[in-house]
Amino acid sequence: MATADQSRPIQLYNTLARAKEPFEPADPARVTMYVCGPTVYDFAHIGNARPAVVFDVLARLLRQRYAQLVYARNFTDVDDKINAAALAAGVPIGDITRRYIDAYHADMRALGVLPPDLEPRVTEHIPDIIELVRTLIDRGNAYEAEGHVLFHVASFADYGRLSGRRTEDMLAGARVEVAPYKRDPLDFVLWKPSTPQQPGWESPWGRGRPGWHVECSAMIERHLGHTIDIHGGGQDLIFPHHENEIAQGTCAHGGEPYCRTWVHNSFVTVNGQKMSKSLGNVLLVRDLLQQAPGEAIRLALLSTHYRQPLDWNDERLAASRRILLRFYQSLAGVEGDGEAEPDAEVVAALSNDLNVSAALARLHVLAGRLDASPSTEERRELKAALRASGMLLGLLQQAPDRAIAGLMQTGDATEQVNADWVQELIAQRNLARQRREFARADELREQLLRKGVVLEDGAGGTRWRRQCEAHP
Repeated sequence: MATADQSRPIQLYNTLARAKEPFEPADPARVTMYVCGPTVYDFAHIGNARPAVVFDVLARLLRQRYAQLVYARNFTDVDDKINAAALAAGVPIGDITRRYIDAYHADMRALGVLPPDLEPRVTEHIPDIIELVRTLIDRGNAYEAEGHVLFHVASFADYGRLSGRRTEDMLAGARVEVAPYKRDPLDFVLWKPSTPQQPGWESPWGRGRPGWHVECSAMIERHLGHTIDIHGGGQDLIFPHHENEIAQGTCAHGGEPYCRTWVHNSFVTVNGQKMSKSLGNVLLVRDLLQQAPGEAIRLALLSTHYRQPLDWNDERLAASRRILLRFYQSLAGVEGDGEAEPDAEVVAALSNDLNVSAALARLHVLAGRLDASPSTEERRELKAALRASGMLLGLLQQAPDRAIAGLMQTGDATEQVNADWVQELIAQRNLARQRREFARADELREQLLRKGVVLEDGAGGTRWRRQCEAHP
């Protein structure tokens, strides 16, 4: 297989520039990436899973290219929703957050999401947050009012650049709390007072807790520095969360850039509708894992380009299962396992703003060559290349027989052609061919074809796949 050209830069769509740009880290020896993680008051849903999977692929690509990636994904573990859940249960907020952090970790492992290098939690960074707020006050960008500390948006001339919104649009489109102690309606909270029933920490402005936006800025400064290479998250975070992060981070550090490249994934809908509790269509990852293996869910989440909305439906999941079956059946036909570099065309596709569709098309080509090759040595090389390339996507790393069994077991009624039945008919057909009973062998092939099963005779024996899994 051709070796990837490491001299060609990775191209990423930078929300700040509104264009696809060559990615150029400040220090190629230490690339930094921060992604906004979940607020842990409930189980993860499919919308929470999409950024985790998307940025896992980006992290794999960056690690393939650069000597070191420092990847941080936070947990917001103090929040009004967490407070409400803890109060209702009569337990400390830590009891609630520990439960859902553990559940999130389990769900992400099932989806093949590798752990980030750092998982900072807000409650572990209160001193950092207080220091950042103090700095913003000292620099004249924040002010104290009635126990609150607020960032004064008018003090930052570039506010709105990331989202491209004008001030009047921000006021109209945002849920802005108009409080009498604000100098300006757009000013946002950095620190707020806590009641005796709410979690709180002592600060120069009284007992209280941080505002949402300041938390990420403080954790980034603590672990990654003043300017980071990549900041990721969902499109819903562009305004106001990421806009506010830029304002805080830039002002706190004397105008230093906060982030070089902003990467945002689009929304997930369900059968054409926005997910909401009122519609009853919030799909939890833990429930979907009862319907399909995590690898199939992962592939379904990658089946639409990350910057486009993804509509979740049964057919998308079924198609992902069929694609994985096709790949694993090709891998299962080759004994042994070698080592290889990822295919150059797969790397090039992912380097083009994570073009997963093109990468998958190339995997199909490799699988087709593997199936058709008469050479045992070449088949082993192709198998190794297929698996190494799949690793960049977080796919095709299981033992083929185990993966096939899992994919067959969790399919719906139309998908579950019993694998044992197929193998039995293949054995009968092989016996018929040995006895030169060719009419019987053809009859068995036709019987399988009527069930959508295609047989492929090759040097390694007879393999089978579903009819809809044709080679490209």
